[in-house]
Amino acid sequence: MNSRRRFIQNSLLATAGLSIPTFVSAEELHTMARKISPSDQLNFGLIGCKGMGWSDMSAHLKIPQVNCVALADIDQSVLNQRAEDVFKLRGKKPKLYSDYRKMLEDKDIDVIIIGTPDHWHCLNLIDSLSAGKHVYVEKPIANTIEECNLMVKAQQRYGKMVQVGQWQRSGSQYAEAIDYVKSGKLGQIRLVKCWAYQGWMKPVPVLPDGPVPAGVDYDMWLGPAPKRPFNPNRFHFNFRWFWDYAGGLMTDWGVHEIDIALYAMGVIAPKSVMASGGKLAYPDDASETPDTLQTVYEFEGFNLLWEHATGIDGGNYGTTEGIAFIGNNGTLVVNRGGWKVIPETETKDGQRSPKVEEVPHRGPNGNALELHTVGFVNAITQNDASLLTCGIETGSIAAINAQMGNIAYKLGKKIYWDADKGLFTDPQANELVKANYQNGWKLPVV
Repeated sequence: MNSRRRFIQNSLLATAGLSIPTFVSAEELHTMARKISPSDQLNFGLIGCKGMGWSDMSAHLKIPQVNCVALADIDQSVLNQRAEDVFKLRGKKPKLYSDYRKMLEDKDIDVIIIGTPDHWHCLNLIDSLSAGKHVYVEKPIANTIEECNLMVKAQQRYGKMVQVGQWQRSGSQYAEAIDYVKSGKLGQIRLVKCWAYQGWMKPVPVLPDGPVPAGVDYDMWLGPAPKRPFNPNRFHFNFRWFWDYAGGLMTDWGVHEIDIALYAMGVIAPKSVMASGGKLAYPDDASETPDTLQTVYEFEGFNLLWEHATGIDGGNYGTTEGIAFIGNNGTLVVNRGGWKVIPETETKDGQRSPKVEEVPHRGPNGNALELHTVGFVNAITQNDASLLTCGIETGSIAAINAQMGNIAYKLGKKIYWDADKGLFTDPQANELVKANYQNGWKLPVV
């Protein structure tokens, strides 16, 4: 790496995620970007531009050496909107594609961001890697365990950088909390609780099937999912609550929280999983995935509990989401707002005293999503995968565990995992491990 590239890396790039979002205008950022030679710039393309895909692209565009040169989406209105958004940020409109595969033919594109629904991630990622692109892929990385394993294999084959959008891995409060858990101060940890109570989520109203909106390639949106008439409930954001495309809150939020829990505890896969819940709050709404769920993962020496609920905010420890490490000496609670330690007490000489020192609430430093994108660009420019804060294998571990929870829920029984085989001991469960591509789409061969 030449000295100019190092200078850009250490000055502009390193500060981008921390300071640029707070005080540098779009015009100033545009001016900074123009000063970087073309050989030191990274050209990005985005597949799936409406929701988190655009959030990811926006965060990357706060890094001066990043350009957005191409957008791909099945909805022309979304493409037009995002093209204008890129123009406002950088003064130049990107190329637009209705079929992402045509975009991947552009040799000038270095990096792809994948913000499509979950059922598309595997195809998008493997096609992008085989086209020689680095990839930032939204979480959960896939909608089945089989796809997760295939995506890891593809990264190993093609050798490109892949960052998964589990950006909590880049949050300072999570790093501090994980260090504390690993210090042993909490004593024997018997239970780890992970939860997401989402009060903003109201019932999804039942709507009739209808015509495909103008400018939408609905067949391409369905891709390998089962053929169905168009319904607005199953499109854009609400796809998360239908099994054909995603796994509900268990995978949508679960990968974030379970990822931190697994990493802090130093484990990868449970011995067994069981789950109970259902559509208990809104039994008659249009969604398919459970609005209330408890999933218990059995590990050696401790249990991990996932729970979620829609329509209410009354989560554990007074927070709507988080992870709690419950030990003999105290409990550490961490979430997007920060972390703290609540001591257990014991009686000594007739006095109640804490078993461990209380740690009052400590907030995060910086914007974790922006730090996550900076880490990804660092890894690419330095050609150093160790700089990735959430590589594809890490993302696969979280996604596989979340998928295990959904499989246990669907079967309604306790299921056991064979770590050596990477499969369940139950044939019914193993059927749900598989991807089932339809409409002429085939699972990629790596």
